[in-house]
Amino acid sequence: MDIKRVKDYIYWLYYQYLLITCSYVLEPWERSMFHTITVTVFAMVVYTAYVFVPIHVRLAFEFFSQIFGGQPESTVSIVN
Repeated sequence: MDIKRVKDYIYWLYYQYLLITCSYVLEPWERSMFHTITVTVFAMVVYTAYVFVPIHVRLAFEFFSQIFGGQPESTVSIVN
């Protein structure tokens, strides 16, 4: 790939971000505060999803396996 095309594409994506968030009308200090808050919130959402989603998926899997006839692990070990 051409480096200039990649650079132009990244600049175009950034410009689209500025247009969608309407942050192109902000002053430079306001824009930096807005970007800082946006990045911080996004990082917290990604971290929370990384930490808690696998736990909830495992618990949901255990719950539905018990509902649909699966035996809990403690019952299986007693039977054997």
